[in-house]
Amino acid sequence: MGHYAVIAPPFYSHIHALEQLSLALIEQGHRITFFHQADVRSLIRSPAIGFYTLGAKTHPAGSLRHTLSLAAKPFGPSMFGLIEDMAKSTALFCRELPAACRALSIDGLIVDQMEPGGALVAKKLNLPYVSVACALPLNREVGLPLAVMPFTYQQTAQAYKRYETSERIYDWIMRKHDEVVAHYAQEFGLSGITQLHHCFSPLAQLSQLVPELDFPRHQLPKHFHCVGPLRTKASLIAPRTMTAPQRCKVYASLGTLQGHRYSVFKKLVAACNYAQADLLIAHCGGLSAGQSAALAKTAGVEVVDFIDQPQAIAAADITITHGGMNTVLDSIQHLTPLLVMPLAFDQPGVAARVVHHGVGQKLPRFASSKTWGAQLSHLREQPQIRANLLRLQHAIHQAGGSAHAASLASQALRSGQPVIARGEHG
Repeated sequence: MGHYAVIAPPFYSHIHALEQLSLALIEQGHRITFFHQADVRSLIRSPAIGFYTLGAKTHPAGSLRHTLSLAAKPFGPSMFGLIEDMAKSTALFCRELPAACRALSIDGLIVDQMEPGGALVAKKLNLPYVSVACALPLNREVGLPLAVMPFTYQQTAQAYKRYETSERIYDWIMRKHDEVVAHYAQEFGLSGITQLHHCFSPLAQLSQLVPELDFPRHQLPKHFHCVGPLRTKASLIAPRTMTAPQRCKVYASLGTLQGHRYSVFKKLVAACNYAQADLLIAHCGGLSAGQSAALAKTAGVEVVDFIDQPQAIAAADITITHGGMNTVLDSIQHLTPLLVMPLAFDQPGVAARVVHHGVGQKLPRFASSKTWGAQLSHLREQPQIRANLLRLQHAIHQAGGSAHAASLASQALRSGQPVIARGEHG
């Protein structure tokens, strides 16, 4: 069996999804090693997965804290600082990964779409690689907004112009990262590669997003596979049936990067009080003990740092989320309507798709707590949401998850040939 490298950005949600794919590959008999800076080791929970440290000089232990602080508040100067850190990470992989792959006799790579360094090195070493979209797919398509854009789906000349203009602005913002991609592509003798989206695998591209939750697409490559959530079997618990209890139960989480937003959680507490709803907050370690205690003083409010999220969502009537892909997919899988309050990255795009497919509403983060409370009440009064959730839940169930993704990845990496999708997208 093969020994495969996993390359990803240093964020928990991406590492966690790829860890589940890795465990499924290990079950098939393969060996898996993550390659990254020292701090990422602590994000990997399974002892069955290997880890190889890169960047001892440029990315020593403790340096990830700076990147995560920028990602937690990715606005203004912080956004450009984060892009610079992303560029440095890509450069690190391009400098050190080739020798590391040779040293460990790597047979192929599994590369997150957001980290082009893995793809560039795979091409340099002539190794097979698979791309994985843990967040919204970054594949570009004429007539569709970029994944990071909040636009609704419209097929009009005005919408096309808006999409095109926003794409140019985005490329200008990301130019420092693209410069690193272009530099190492040229150094490695690779032609036609100047941006991140030029780096996706020619063998197999895997996505957690199912077509039923995306905008209509017509230009995806034939080897693009929608596999659904990358999860362990234990997390795929049976959802509870939707009922109408006297008091609504709300689960709220802003993920591992945004869990520090105490003011947002305060507003959620007031909103749930207005809507006469019980609230469970999971702040993922972002709040202090004092802040947690202050929030929990309100009757009907429980505050925890971490929790079994699928279980919490299955027990809730509504999920309030920043729009992270994992939370949204968990909610759909457990038939829990969504209120999405996008903050950054692909979250505005996720929110637009949630609204487009009628499985929830978008929550403006600057609105008043009374407005939020009214949205909570309104969401519970929309019976058509159940049918939409059931449709998407069925699509997720059919997608195959980690086991299917592992089979596709294994086939592509062993054969070195494109694995063609069978009717998974238009």
